Amino acid sequence: MKKQNKNLVIKTISIAIVFAGLSFYYYSHNISTPIDATNTEKVSFQIKKGAPIDQIAKDLKEKGLIKSPLSFKLYTKLNHQDTEILAGRFLLNKSMNIKEITNTLKDAKQSESVITIQEGLEIKDIDQKLVDLGLTQPGEFINEVKNFDGWNYYSFLDKENLKTLSLPLEGYIYPDTYFLDPADFSPHDLIYLALDNFEKKTEDLRPQIKNHSLNQILTMASIIEREVFGEKDRKLVSGILWKRLESGWMIGADATLLYITDDNKITGEDLAIESPYNTRKYAGLPPGPIGNPSIESIKAAMFPEESDYWFYLTTLDTGEVIYSKSNDEHNGNKAIYLN
Repeated sequence: MKKQNKNLVIKTISIAIVFAGLSFYYYSHNISTPIDATNTEKVSFQIKKGAPIDQIAKDLKEKGLIKSPLSFKLYTKLNHQDTEILAGRFLLNKSMNIKEITNTLKDAKQSESVITIQEGLEIKDIDQKLVDLGLTQPGEFINEVKNFDGWNYYSFLDKENLKTLSLPLEGYIYPDTYFLDPADFSPHDLIYLALDNFEKKTEDLRPQIKNHSLNQILTMASIIEREVFGEKDRKLVSGILWKRLESGWMIGADATLLYITDDNKITGEDLAIESPYNTRKYAGLPPGPIGNPSIESIKAAMFPEESDYWFYLTTLDTGEVIYSKSNDEHNGNKAIYLN
């Protein structure tokens, strides 16, 4: 029995040695051998802030950049590089092995930070996003907007009118995803990227504006963006708000008041605020946009849908828009849907 046990131990050790050798060979081969040494086509690879190493390895595999997520994880952890990988966008290719990919992913000079400006965001929200990315200090982007001096580059910007606003480019920072170089990023880089994008995306629309200024259209679009969702409701609400405006009514949009109160709820004190942004108290459009609207909301502001409605509300539970033709009907709907 002792001899048999000894032989079993020897066999077990031998198998373990062979397995360890094969595993080491497999690991070494995977970290040093690229997917395709001849393929240098650039592949955009994005790492979100806070992404765990497991997710990064999985994404690299799905992009066809590595063979083994396990080998990638082992290599980065064994070499204490898993915590050095940066968030951002990187340009990789299939001729790179795991070592080269890892070195790229931890090199700040080769990364691009990614910022997504969602439809309706305000300048202050964008400022905070840049702070969260570690690209700026609080208020830095806001100050850059206030001190913008590139008016001559963009014929669609009404300098005299916009300079009177506290944030002259609110409404013109086109919502999109932008790739930024953190190595030498300056807030004005994003401003010019967004304005260039705005110019391109609205090129065919701007000549179709007839009865209003571009700033008026963007102001209305930014209100619509915050008030309702969906193409149909946006066009209907656009029709209601323009009709109120042209009839000398106050447009009465909560979103304009919330813009200056920095809150999600309107109080009785808010309703008494002396400001042109208080469209419950003052007639006319506010002086400028209250956010940066989507192209869909811009189109809705330009091409409103006429209707018999004068009032609307959004239900608290489903977000459905309920329309009314009279104030009495509207008050009845408020009692049903907002209580």
